[in-house]
Amino acid sequence: MKIIQSNLFNSIPEITFGLSTKSNQSSDDPFGFNLSFNIGDDEKRVLKNREQFFNELGLTSEQVAYHYQMHGDTIKVVNEAGFVGESDALVTTRKNLGLAITTADCTTIFIYDRIGKIISGVHSGWRGTTKNILGKTLKFIEKEFNSKPNDLLVYIAPSISQKNYEVGEEVAEHFDPKYRKKHGDKFLLDVSAVNYDILIEHGIPENQIEKSTLCSFDSQFLHSYRRDGNRSGRALGVIAMKE
Repeated sequence: MKIIQSNLFNSIPEITFGLSTKSNQSSDDPFGFNLSFNIGDDEKRVLKNREQFFNELGLTSEQVAYHYQMHGDTIKVVNEAGFVGESDALVTTRKNLGLAITTADCTTIFIYDRIGKIISGVHSGWRGTTKNILGKTLKFIEKEFNSKPNDLLVYIAPSISQKNYEVGEEVAEHFDPKYRKKHGDKFLLDVSAVNYDILIEHGIPENQIEKSTLCSFDSQFLHSYRRDGNRSGRALGVIAMKE
């Protein structure tokens, strides 16, 4: 199984991180190693796929927390594995507890506070980005856990690139012109760049941020709802702290 890794997190022994990818699709697995329960896939297959992926990371399903993402700005502190309700950002200080964030084009961000020993996973699609879910998460961990920008290491996972993300004016108007390009009567939007700039504006040093250059639409081994529509599966990115 191919798993997307972070060079930044790979340099930190206490951090486990991985983003799942597609397998070769077949008639008995139409979504290509899907890890979401919410797209009509067979639940037993999803459970099997999840366990296989988590095991590759040195975890089990009993060690991973996951949520139903709302494209909003709700932040949840979690202390146990399993389904933890509705939110778009998860935060924990617990060791050996993975935080799982779902994606199939949307920008996802994973954060590690190396001093405070806090991790967070953030789902920031265009709606969540307009609500500043990432910025709110950064302020939340600063307020609640005394996190400092200089102590944070951040990975922005693969997402759909600007050249493949066409949106209407009703979406584009929510974003600064520097993040959009006119494309006929539509616009091309760079959501990942918005989130990168949020990190910089928060004071996180550039050398503590890793931004993937992979495009979920162009990379056939990644899930992409924009490319595959209802045939698209969903990936999980998981971050955990070891003992």
